[in-house]
Amino acid sequence: MEKKMTTFRELQYERPDVKQLKKDIAGYLRQFNSAKTFVEADSAFLGLMSLIESCFTQRTIASIRNTMNMKDEFYDQEIKFFNKETAKLMLTLKKGIKAFLTSPFRPQFEEKYGSHLFKQCETEINMVNLLTILPTIKEGNLSTEYSKTAATCSVEFMGEKCNFYGLLRHMQSTDREERRAAFKEWAKLYEGISGKLDEIYGKLVRTRCTIAKRLGFSSYIDYIYPSRGRYDYDAKRVAEFREAVRTYITPFCDEMFKEQAERLGLEKLEWYDEGLCFPEGNALPIGTPEELTEKALDMYKEMSPETGEYFSFMREHELYDFVTRENKHLGGYMTFLPDYKAPFIFSNFNGTSADIDVLTHEAGHAFEGYYASRRLPIQLLTTSTSEINEIHSMSMEYFTYPYMERFFGDKTDKYRYAHFVDSVETIPYLVSVDEFQHRVFENPDYTSADWRRVWREIEKKYMPWRSYGGNEFLEGGGFWMQKQHIFLYPFYYVDYAMAQLDAFAFYKKMVEGGDAWADYLKLCSMGGKYGYFETLERAGLPNPLEPENVKELAAFVRKQEKVLKEKI
Repeated sequence: MEKKMTTFRELQYERPDVKQLKKDIAGYLRQFNSAKTFVEADSAFLGLMSLIESCFTQRTIASIRNTMNMKDEFYDQEIKFFNKETAKLMLTLKKGIKAFLTSPFRPQFEEKYGSHLFKQCETEINMVNLLTILPTIKEGNLSTEYSKTAATCSVEFMGEKCNFYGLLRHMQSTDREERRAAFKEWAKLYEGISGKLDEIYGKLVRTRCTIAKRLGFSSYIDYIYPSRGRYDYDAKRVAEFREAVRTYITPFCDEMFKEQAERLGLEKLEWYDEGLCFPEGNALPIGTPEELTEKALDMYKEMSPETGEYFSFMREHELYDFVTRENKHLGGYMTFLPDYKAPFIFSNFNGTSADIDVLTHEAGHAFEGYYASRRLPIQLLTTSTSEINEIHSMSMEYFTYPYMERFFGDKTDKYRYAHFVDSVETIPYLVSVDEFQHRVFENPDYTSADWRRVWREIEKKYMPWRSYGGNEFLEGGGFWMQKQHIFLYPFYYVDYAMAQLDAFAFYKKMVEGGDAWADYLKLCSMGGKYGYFETLERAGLPNPLEPENVKELAAFVRKQEKVLKEKI
């Protein structure tokens, strides 16, 4: 049952009583197994789902508050509790999964919830094993250790205390010396903790390989694909996708970076120059975080009834944290509170256009969660795999293009151009991270020196323009460790690249007069009810794993870049 929502800060957190939870689960399992009709079995199933959703809601509250302040000891201990107990709880739930798969009412369940849910359950049951409990707990604790290590880094720069995100803002300055100085401090921060990050990542690699081996997989790669719900394709097809990016997108990015160097009056573009699109400065959002949030509310109300209802809910219940603070977790994310059917957006505003990207990208995730949760019977169906979920977020960035004047005023055309170009230029980096992870887990005995060597090789392959101004640490391959997904979300990152191409497909429909919004709502309404390929087909989207589709969308990107450039 959906609970009444207050504001997020007023929500009461209560650690789940694990003993009672196990008893309640056992009770619902008895009801399920003794059911004489589908209605009785479905009632027990929904009761079990409600138990799990309530437990997940408490974990999510703890996780959000932990990321708000990585030095909060209370929530730090709560995350350790969940890391430990969740792994154990999966063994209890395994009995429920088996009962669900063998239910005599399976045809009725498939009709109501879809056959794809059974595919997920069949995979999940193979991933749960007593032998993996301890390494799974260890993986969770190592991930927390990484987050705390990165979040607590800061340096005094130009009279203010800056974390990594704060320094990135200075790397968009029109003053090249300021950019260079900020870059040096940024690199120095990472170099200063590189030994610790190497140690953590080495332990994560070994732990993840142990999990895969104990489950009978020949490698972590063979484990992670089904674990991430990649049932329709394998590592070979992803390698072909990376090669299509290198063939059709990397050369265009190289051309655009050369144009950017000319625009900035530079002989050579260094990494700390890449973030400055225009010599007079990038378009910056107008307003405080509170004012930007109110503008976002107006924008979503104007966009559609669906988005207006959604963002009004977010605003009323304060379901976001945008302000950068000391000890706050890096990055941004959207998560979900099932008991309240409430999304939550987390970010670190830094006064750049990236702040607006949060109000569109993470808000796209949040909109899908809000929209789908009110149309699908259980939370388990609300979200899909990340290749689909990132289409929701990246496409929303383009659907908001017509409303950007309220954020950027007379600099709006510059924002649209810079945002579009950055979306394209990021793709080679996305596949670089993916190839790096494949290389690491193909060679789990690699040392930290090997990781650096491999990263630099991959950079030169997909990003031949990349230069670090002679910085020894980064020129030697240290840049890989700045990507938190490598530590926290293994093999996730290529999904952004695949989704970006389908977001371009939505944008293509927009500029060519198709009913892109109707197709987008259809995509969001499906949640995770279907597999990857079927979801794309039902939403009328191309499969990015087909090289010809990459080629076709790359041609659209080239054409649209010229259209946007003519307006600046």
